[in-house]
Amino acid sequence: MSAAFRGKYGPLRLRILSIAVLLAVWEIAARWFIDPAFASPPSAVVAGFGHLFADPKVAGAVGSFFMELAVAFAIAVIAGLVVGLAVGATPFNYRSVFPIVLLLYAIPQVTVLPMFILFFGLGAASKIAFGASHGIFPIILNVVAGMKSVRPIHVISARTMGASKMQILRRVVLPQLVPSLFVGMRLAMAVTLLGVVLAELYVSTTGIGYFTQLFSEKFDPTDLFCLITVLAAIAIGLNELTRRLELHFSRWRSD
Repeated sequence: MSAAFRGKYGPLRLRILSIAVLLAVWEIAARWFIDPAFASPPSAVVAGFGHLFADPKVAGAVGSFFMELAVAFAIAVIAGLVVGLAVGATPFNYRSVFPIVLLLYAIPQVTVLPMFILFFGLGAASKIAFGASHGIFPIILNVVAGMKSVRPIHVISARTMGASKMQILRRVVLPQLVPSLFVGMRLAMAVTLLGVVLAELYVSTTGIGYFTQLFSEKFDPTDLFCLITVLAAIAIGLNELTRRLELHFSRWRSD
């Protein structure tokens, strides 16, 4: 019983211990070794949440940021899945389009931010579009890789049994794409968040990106670390949601 308990809960306890040690080191360093203009201890950050979110502008910025991130991520997943399926559908599509995808992916996207502002304006649309432009490429690349891993014998067998193209896609291709798709989704979530924050740094006067820049320029590390904690919590929450969705759609693999 004890061994089973250690086997089940050992990794959780190790994670909790690692986080506790990290927070303790941070607390000691911030209180006695680091200039308070550059870092705040975790205890001060926790205490600062009430003061920070008493400002309705900051609370509104967090809400709008989460909405923009969710919409941008959804667009990136849907568009990336569709494009990835189209690119990986045939060898001709792969040879024709995939090099273009890699070329676009290699362009530093922050350099084309002015184009997004020109096309979508200074509102939420430009932030959503810029965030989605970051997230779409990991989805495409992983979906194409997943398409390459689909065994042709499975497709041929389904076709000989009378399956239509949609049935083959739904029953054969998509289930085998699940691992690659969710790897792409996890990567896309992180870079989509980065894209939305970058857009807010340059084109917004109310978003989280704007307030992080403002607090850093004011040497206000407590509020800055509060916002960074919020960003980390959003990222962790979305990552956990993605993990649970992966487990749900991968149940057939353990049958």
